[in-house]
This record gives sequence, structure tokens and C-alpha cells, in this order.
Amino acid sequence: MRPTAPDPADTDAWNAYLAEGNAKQARKRVAADVLLRDPSGRVLLVNPTYKPGWDLPGGMAEANEPPEDTARRELMEELGVRVTLRGLLVVDWVAPHGPWDDQLAFIFDGGTLDQEQTDRLRPRDDELSEAAFVTTTEAANRLRDRIRRRFEHALKALDTGRPLYLRDGAPLI
Repeated sequence: MRPTAPDPADTDAWNAYLAEGNAKQARKRVAADVLLRDPSGRVLLVNPTYKPGWDLPGGMAEANEPPEDTARRELMEELGVRVTLRGLLVVDWVAPHGPWDDQLAFIFDGGTLDQEQTDRLRPRDDELSEAAFVTTTEAANRLRDRIRRRFEHALKALDTGRPLYLRDGAPLI
């Protein structure tokens, strides 16, 4: 159905029409994580208390929150660190699985923290039990399959300077 242009005299009707269409469209869950490094090139992983395994720092977007704001907010809430994001590394469309609908998962480049920031870094709320800088090999061993694939592609994107679009953790060719 193709909408007609709004009648300037009836903007309430036009807005009601748009609101009805908006209410019927699918909603996506959005996750936004950050790849952060220390001065020696190790990457930051966090150990959430609410799910098994290690993860990249970040979290789920709130309603109508841009992914980059999500990433910055989560880092401040959970780790007390303020970062300037240096760009997008990965967008991964994650298919429905278990009880979950599909999701868009972002990984942003958080750059390298200075030594003072890394020394002060610790979990600030009850959602994380630990935070640790580890080598990329150790990170790949600690991460669950889904996030490990996304992490490995984020490293490739960091090397090439070109963001990647993934579908369930695999690049589309």
C-alpha cells in the first residue's frame, strides 16, 4: 500500500495513519559492544553475572537509543569508563534462536585506553563479576561461539579499516 501525501489541513489524520503503520512493523533487539584495548594490545573482556561465559563490554539498547549511545552508556554504567568511539567494526544480523527474536549486534572500536584508565578499570555494578584484559587468542578461547565469530571479524575489520556486515556471524560474500 502506497501512502498518499499528507493533506496539510489534516495532519492529525496523517500522523494517526503513520502511527498505525509504525505499531505494526517489526521491532529489532539491538546490542552494542565495544572492542577496547590496553597499551600492550590486549582486549577487554567482561564476565556477566546474568549469563554464562565471557563477553565484550557493552549491552542492550533501550527503546529508541542509538547503538553508539548504548555502547557508551553501558561502558560508563558497568565499568565507569568514558570512551570516544573510533568507528564501526561489525554489524551482525542474528537469526531468531531459543526464545529470542532476531537481533542486530554492533561492535564499535573503542581504541586504546591509557595505563591509568586500565589500572582503574573494574566492574561498577552487579551485572559484571570480572573485567580482564587478555590476548586476542585467550579472548577467542573464552568467548562463546556466537560472540567469538563476531569478535574475530571485528579484529579483521580493525586491521583492514573497513567495517563488516555479518549474517549470524559470517560475512556475506
